[in-house]
Amino acid sequence: MSQQWPRWQYQFRVIMLGDSTVGKSSLLVKLQFWDTAGQERFRSVTRSYYRNSAGGMLLFDLTNRASFESVRQWHREVTDTVQPFRMVFLLVGHKSDLAGQRRVGRREAEKLAAALGVQYVETSAKDASNVVQAFQMLTVAIYQALQTGRLAATEACVHGSPRALQGGGECPYWFLNYFPQ
Repeated sequence: MSQQWPRWQYQFRVIMLGDSTVGKSSLLVKLQFWDTAGQERFRSVTRSYYRNSAGGMLLFDLTNRASFESVRQWHREVTDTVQPFRMVFLLVGHKSDLAGQRRVGRREAEKLAAALGVQYVETSAKDASNVVQAFQMLTVAIYQALQTGRLAATEACVHGSPRALQGGGECPYWFLNYFPQ
C-alpha cells in the first residue's frame, strides 16, 4: 500500500517500562499506553508489547534504588527485542513528591539519561507535577524522530500485517511501524 496518510492520523503505541510498584499505572492517561507488568513472571507477555511501539517510558521510583538500577536492563531488553527497528525513549523518575525518601539524585538520573541518549523528567502522579510534560516530551520526541527520518512511518494494522490489510482485513486503527533508514 503506497498511499500516504497525514502524520496526524497515526496513533503511536507507547509502552510503560519499569519494575513493579514504580508508578507506571498511576501515570496512564487517555491515550493508548501499554503498562508492562514489571515482574519477571510476566516478561514473556511483556515482550509482545514491545513490537510496534514507537516510544517507551523508562520509569523508576525515586525512592527505590533497585528500580533505578533496573533501567539499563529494561532499555537493553526492549532495544534487543525490537532490533532492527528503533524506538524513542524517555527516562522518568517517578514519585518526586516523596523528596524526604529520595534514593536517586537528579544528577545521577540525568547522567544515565545522557548515557542512554534520552531525555529525563521527574514526575509525581500524587501532586500531578510534570505528568503532562512527560507525555508531551515523549510524543514530541516521537514526532520529531518521524520528521527527521529516525523513525519511518508505514501503514500497518495493530492486529494484523500489511499483507492482511491488502487482503481486505479490518483494521481498527493505525499506528507507527518503524524501520531503520
